[in-house]
Amino acid sequence: MKPPLRNRLNHALERIFPERRLFLRSDSDTRFILLKPTSQLLIWVGGSALIAWSIISTAILLMDNIGAGNFREQAKRDMHVYQARLNALASERDLRAAEALAAQERFNAALDQVSQMQTQLLVLEDRRKELETGMEAVHATLRRAMQERDEARYEVSTLTTELQDAEVGANGNAGSREMDGAVGFLSSALEQTAKERDTVIADAAHALNTADDLKHRIQQMEDQNDAIFRQLEEAMTVSVEPLEKMFSAAGMDTDSLLRQVRRGYSGQGGPLTPLSFSTRGEEHSANTIRANQILNKMDQLNLYRIAAEKAPFAQPVKSAFRFTSPFGFRRDPKTGGRRMHNGVDFAAGTGTPLYATADGVVTHAGWQSGYGRLVKIKHEFGIETRYAHLSALNVKVGQRVSRGDKIGGMGASGRVTGVHLHYEVRVGGKPVNPMTYIKAARDVF
Repeated sequence: MKPPLRNRLNHALERIFPERRLFLRSDSDTRFILLKPTSQLLIWVGGSALIAWSIISTAILLMDNIGAGNFREQAKRDMHVYQARLNALASERDLRAAEALAAQERFNAALDQVSQMQTQLLVLEDRRKELETGMEAVHATLRRAMQERDEARYEVSTLTTELQDAEVGANGNAGSREMDGAVGFLSSALEQTAKERDTVIADAAHALNTADDLKHRIQQMEDQNDAIFRQLEEAMTVSVEPLEKMFSAAGMDTDSLLRQVRRGYSGQGGPLTPLSFSTRGEEHSANTIRANQILNKMDQLNLYRIAAEKAPFAQPVKSAFRFTSPFGFRRDPKTGGRRMHNGVDFAAGTGTPLYATADGVVTHAGWQSGYGRLVKIKHEFGIETRYAHLSALNVKVGQRVSRGDKIGGMGASGRVTGVHLHYEVRVGGKPVNPMTYIKAARDVF
């Protein structure tokens, strides 16, 4: 019969773990505990496991502490980089704002110069017309003087012939009194004719000199007008082209845009009325055509400026902010799916002032599900802007607002994860990317 498994195991382990007795002594008795080889194996395995667990736990804790320290350092570095980036963006924004202000000042100065040049142009056109009228009068006087000179020459020739005939007759009949009277009369007439001839010749010479002087002055004025026209044309090109590019970049039809503005501002008259210098059906001169083209460009510039005030070419936040969410599809944190984000988000502190981005009429100012406190503004050209999640409202329904008017403060009302502004632009009821308008105006305003 084979011994039990435990005995065989103890026998096999005796070489490594010999049997030991653990004595426990008290004041009145002494006892011992017999430690079999299997018991010693279990104790050794348990102690080794405990030591291994302690070593591994200690290593894990050390690694966690080291990793946490590295993570905190990395987070601090990322925070410093982020703050530096924010400071750089704020500096760039301030620089852009200063450049926009300088550009606006240059634009206003150019408009003042254009207005002054236009006034000078009108004065010079009046002077040119007066000089042309004077030239016509001089030419008429010159032609009359030349005709009178020719007539005087003919009369002198005729009288000379008659005088010669009279002298021949006088030699044939020297005692005739009638012949003497005729000779005296002819002599007097001849002398008067000679004086008139000299006067006509002097007047003609003076008229020719005056005509040459007027031609020279007219040429100088035409050169001056040409220089003024070139300056005006360059100023109009520099002023109109950026506005055309801005509206085109925003996807707006400039022709349709100008027609709509012109219908709303159809009054005429004053210094910008096209020039007309003839009431006799004559064609306009080249200068008149150029002047009308410049005035039409100025009218177009004014229409563009009016349209720019009525379209959202501005940012609703003027204080420091962080751009947190763009226009387009994004992941919904609650459902995990993708949904359309119809606007852009600007994050800043609670109560940060918010401003209307264009002239318009407030159509909604109150609470709306999802949007929280919401302001809707209706603009021209079928455009609507929305300002959501506000903390306070500064406008009411029906109120007319202009670009730059304060409409409320940034908040966290409605369906939000933090304080921010949700800004939308809708054209014909459909949402479009607001940054299209903001970026299009970045190099103009």
